[in-house]
Amino acid sequence: MAVNKCVKNLLFFFNLLFWVCGCVILGVGIYLKVTKGGNKITDQYLPSFDLMIAIGVIIMVIGFLGCCGAYKESRCMLLVFFIFLLLIFVLLLAAGIVAAVGGNTVKDWLKKRLEEFTPISSQNPEVIADMEKLQRELMCCGLMNGPSDWTKIPDSCKCNTTTPANGCNNGNYKDPCYDKIISYMKDNMVVALGIAFAVAAILVKMHTLSSKDVKHLISLKP
Repeated sequence: MAVNKCVKNLLFFFNLLFWVCGCVILGVGIYLKVTKGGNKITDQYLPSFDLMIAIGVIIMVIGFLGCCGAYKESRCMLLVFFIFLLLIFVLLLAAGIVAAVGGNTVKDWLKKRLEEFTPISSQNPEVIADMEKLQRELMCCGLMNGPSDWTKIPDSCKCNTTTPANGCNNGNYKDPCYDKIISYMKDNMVVALGIAFAVAAILVKMHTLSSKDVKHLISLKP
């Protein structure tokens, strides 16, 4: 028995869209890794661009399996696709819950990890260079305690004293980079959770639409 043409086309379309999303995530991840990556201080303990690239590849593979399964009416491919679909939904839901209720725990863990880089002046030249790059990008000074984290305050800590809104104090940024990193994480947390739950909702919808035709899967040839 052939799969209903309308459901088959709808399933193929959703999987194609899923595959395209994977391509976009992969492309953005590669672009950010090339242009923004390479900071040992943040990359070591924060989700790196490699994670984004890995997620993009996984989504592409799952979308490809779904497209092939829908087009060829392959029971084996579709069953594998549904299993991966369920796993992604569970992982997204778990990640969203952990991020929503475990924010303080993550914050404390990150603080302890970043403290390993202080005092900054005693670190190797590569870490010091990454720290100065981070200070310029986030307009901050020091990692945990402000300028006092440095034996000698570098030029990357210097700021425009005519713009106190940027946190200038005696010609240097007074805010430690840890506060800026946490602020950045909080600002993006809502967006990340929104995307995660939106994707999860789409996955549930895809599974619901496909489940309506589950009786046809039994008759499909592997």
